[in-house]
Amino acid sequence: APVSAPDLTTCGPADKPDGSTIDCCPPTTTTIIDFKLPDRGPLRTRLAAQDVAKNPAYLAKYKKAIELMRALPDDDPRSFAQQAKVHCSYCDGGYPQVGYSDLEIQVHYCWLFFPFHRWYLYFYEKIMGELIGDPTFALPFWNWDAPAGMYIPEIFTDTSSSLYDQYRNAAHQPPKLLDFNYSGTDDNVDDATRIKENLTTMYQQMVSKATSHRLFFGEPYSAGDDPSPGAGNIESIPHNNIHFWTGDPTQTNGEDMGAFYSSGRDPLFYSHHSNVDRMWSIYKDKLGGTDIEKTDWLDTEFLFYDEKKNLVRVKVCDSLDTKKLGYVYDEKVPIPWLKSKPTTRKSTNKRKAAVSSSDLTTTFPATLSDTISVEVTRPSATKRTTAQKKAQDEVLVIKGIEFAGNETVKFDVYVNDDADSLAGKDKSEFAGSFVHVPHKHKKNIKTNLRLSITSLLEELDAETDSSLVVTLVPKVGKGPITIGGFSIELINTT
Repeated sequence: APVSAPDLTTCGPADKPDGSTIDCCPPTTTTIIDFKLPDRGPLRTRLAAQDVAKNPAYLAKYKKAIELMRALPDDDPRSFAQQAKVHCSYCDGGYPQVGYSDLEIQVHYCWLFFPFHRWYLYFYEKIMGELIGDPTFALPFWNWDAPAGMYIPEIFTDTSSSLYDQYRNAAHQPPKLLDFNYSGTDDNVDDATRIKENLTTMYQQMVSKATSHRLFFGEPYSAGDDPSPGAGNIESIPHNNIHFWTGDPTQTNGEDMGAFYSSGRDPLFYSHHSNVDRMWSIYKDKLGGTDIEKTDWLDTEFLFYDEKKNLVRVKVCDSLDTKKLGYVYDEKVPIPWLKSKPTTRKSTNKRKAAVSSSDLTTTFPATLSDTISVEVTRPSATKRTTAQKKAQDEVLVIKGIEFAGNETVKFDVYVNDDADSLAGKDKSEFAGSFVHVPHKHKKNIKTNLRLSITSLLEELDAETDSSLVVTLVPKVGKGPITIGGFSIELINTT
């Protein structure tokens, strides 16, 4: 069965990563209305944030809208403070599942990530339009997937503006380029290399590794399921890493963007998620992706307050078409990563990495404190046909990843690479990363990472190998990280 909308009267304290609690509960009301799609009118166009600086009239409206939101009393569900708490309550254990009081509702690390945040921004945008008396107003997107937007947009850095937030990483102000593979310290990579790595990461996350619903959207999550079964590609990278990169490392929990309970306090958060939402649109409009057809996804419900202070029940199925919701993204913005395919490190990488059997980890669960390599058997050592690849994707599964939820955690994954001198992030041998933004404190998180390796096997000329050597490199995390095991599976693409 699908996850039901929460009962607001059961909302309890949310958990900050440091173990303390915070009240993120919304005002309660007994009247709930069901969402109806708006009448078709002119479409709102979401613009790239770097282009907004050239549009003073639009920028003035945006600043005014946030100013007015900040001025509303804290108990108004449309206020800046209450809107920030929406993320906190749905993401840090504020709501128990209806019918399962010992299980929290969690919209991250599962297939609810895209639709929940689309609905969140939809109502946020409508509230802004209502406050400034302009129903055509649209939220700009942080265009981090293109070089022109790979830094904090300047409209958010003016300290006198309502768009400013003081809790950001002081070392990451413009023109500091974003690092999609950021591991807590800034390296000395030149800008041209960083841009190339970021664009290659986008290609891998959106094209070569987004080969099934599970890999793009995340793992299924239904009523009665444990939270956090596994994130989709974009949620993990670049989404989580940008949260980590933007937050202030001098704050206890990396506030504001570096922790889910506080990230909604930074106006930049909503533009960050506007671009995350744009990725869902690009996946469908440019890359031939489709939406999940399972009713447990389509009928999942959330509650949001609208621009008139009504409490509205929405379903995932009503969020699938942005035009029906009244908005589109600026089509004139270039998408350079569509052609940013990775290159292989070695011209003839026909053999597995030279790791002696004595260096391989063979007993699991294992603690990931240093780099480990493991040999993983493939389902078949025969080259698959194009039709077979279209029907089923070959996926590396890293199972039972367990750690304290209040920690930032990151480890990198390489396939058939030299564990002593690993390839760059723009190379095929780099299979991806696991990234966790700190949230909730009830118990350890136990989740899984799935990485498509169909294209990687082609690029490394390893399609007839019976096994692969997988190397994990811990990058961030103070507490123990346990790895339950590995497998390579064929999963249906739809």
